[in-house]
Amino acid sequence: MAFYEHVVVTRPDISPQQVDALVEDITKIVTEGQGKVGKTEYWGLRNLSYPIKKSRKAHYSLINIDAPGAVIHEIERRLRINEDVLRFLTVKVEALSDEPSAVVARKDRDDRKRDRDDFGGGFGGGGFGDRPPRGDRPPRDFGDRPPRGPRPDRG
Repeated sequence: MAFYEHVVVTRPDISPQQVDALVEDITKIVTEGQGKVGKTEYWGLRNLSYPIKKSRKAHYSLINIDAPGAVIHEIERRLRINEDVLRFLTVKVEALSDEPSAVVARKDRDDRKRDRDDFGGGFGGGGFGDRPPRGDRPPRDFGDRPPRGPRPDRG
């Protein structure tokens, strides 16, 4: 059997429960065809790069599959018929990864960053690494040229 990563992009007006039901249908097809599903990830409602069937957002789901090619062919046939599916992509890979995908890892990292206490808290709070706020730094040295600002000869 071969390893596949399968991404399904579904319409934005269906609920996440309906997306889960679609993923469960795909899982059922795989198990009936003597295959295995490694992991499933729901990436959420995300913006599309370009409108697809007048939709600017879509639900994304990732499914890792270990199954024969005939099972993948059947999954793709059924997804072509389903009106809720905007796009899908199946990629054959050498091995399936058990760790979270880059999309989920990035989302977790962004959530942790937002939760930190030393993030800066809005305007004037810093948040640029080790750089101190403007009031703690010495004035700039402009050398030969005058500092920018309103010029006296212009009104």
